[in-house]
Amino acid sequence: MKREKEAAAEQEEMRPVPGAAGGDTASKKGKLPERIQIPAAVEEIIRRLNTRGYEAFAVGGCVRDTLLGREPGDWDVTTSASPQQVKAVFKRTVDTGIMHGTVTVMKDHVGYEVTTYRIDGEYEDGRHPKSVQFTSDLREDLRRRDLTINAMAYSHETGIVDAFGGLEDLRAGLIRCVGDPMDRFGEDALRILRAIRFSAQLGFRIEQETWEAIGKIAPAIAKVSKERICTELTKLLLSARPEQIGQVYEAGISPYISQRFCQVDVGRLKAGGQDRGWPEIFSQLPARKHLRWAAFLLREEEAAAVEILKDLKLDNDTIFRVRTLVRWSDRPIPARKADIRRAMSQMGTELFADLLLLRAGEPGVEELKGSAGEILEAGDCISLKTLAVTGKDLLEAGMAPGKALGEELARLFDLVLEDPGENRKEILLGRLSFRKGLTERLDESQKPGGCAAESLSEDR
Repeated sequence: MKREKEAAAEQEEMRPVPGAAGGDTASKKGKLPERIQIPAAVEEIIRRLNTRGYEAFAVGGCVRDTLLGREPGDWDVTTSASPQQVKAVFKRTVDTGIMHGTVTVMKDHVGYEVTTYRIDGEYEDGRHPKSVQFTSDLREDLRRRDLTINAMAYSHETGIVDAFGGLEDLRAGLIRCVGDPMDRFGEDALRILRAIRFSAQLGFRIEQETWEAIGKIAPAIAKVSKERICTELTKLLLSARPEQIGQVYEAGISPYISQRFCQVDVGRLKAGGQDRGWPEIFSQLPARKHLRWAAFLLREEEAAAVEILKDLKLDNDTIFRVRTLVRWSDRPIPARKADIRRAMSQMGTELFADLLLLRAGEPGVEELKGSAGEILEAGDCISLKTLAVTGKDLLEAGMAPGKALGEELARLFDLVLEDPGENRKEILLGRLSFRKGLTERLDESQKPGGCAAESLSEDR
């Protein structure tokens, strides 16, 4: 079973050419290894298939990443064995995509997808081939893959199998389709986002013909599910070069994702844009989903940001976090510690820390960070959970249950946010509003001529 990684592994620094390809060539890679390390479980799968007389290779992204010195997210195997023959070789398998030739082999509770060499038929729905034809030719299997750097296979016995120039493109830092890019992108329009995402993750530029095909195929992205689009955009934002989401706009893809997504101002993502230094700040943020999405949408209105995220089917927790950060992104930076405590109590300490990261470089933020650190170090009460009194305490003190009790707790909490020294049970109980009113009435009744005095005189 595939293991998705939100944060990309550390990559060799190589600044890509934004926008259309054809600019300066990316920095050349060093010499690529001829032999790569394969996990023991993958070696065992390949060996057992070979022993039964079948070809078998590690294939695709795992080969690419290993050659680049990156840790693969998962390891896939391609083989000349049919799905039924694979199932006969291994005791524990799962039919994850058997109609398309894929069987998952389980090893030590980890799944490895083993797929039969195949030739894909016509793609009617823009994602899945209408039919697949199994083949005994590895080259035909590699030919159906999207990019040259993803169309390489490897085994210790044969070394690297590279039929379409993947090694050359790795060395040149180039994103190029296998064969005609119009054919490859026409099979599955999501591949145009994958090409841009790989460009951002690897720091590669997009080859000219491939780039031009992206623009031509862009309208077809409207037929792709929002969940699949969201996955690619999130991986792009979590890459080492998240500002390259601007290529989605330069290529003309954004109008077909959603109308509101298309209206996001991406001019600030470029060096020298209206937010000076923003690309650097963006790329230096921790690779956390809500933080990178918030950074991308930081200059949008809160309602617009939420609309974009809901349309892309992001999870509710991410939407909540992004919404909160966007809401606070342009509020004045508080100077008083009491106001800082109030902000921290409303946002939560984690999101408050994220806000400071997003607003790094603004005047006053460093001072604010120092004050927030002092508040946390002092253990100041910034949550109702650490308030010295509870609703039960107020009931025992004589308050009636209901709305007024909650309002009284909130008032006491605000007193503590203003002055943390007030957060002692005896002090707060002495500050209760209803007790203060009762004391005032008792004091009034003891005055000469008051109600109590009148009552006594009547008794006499």
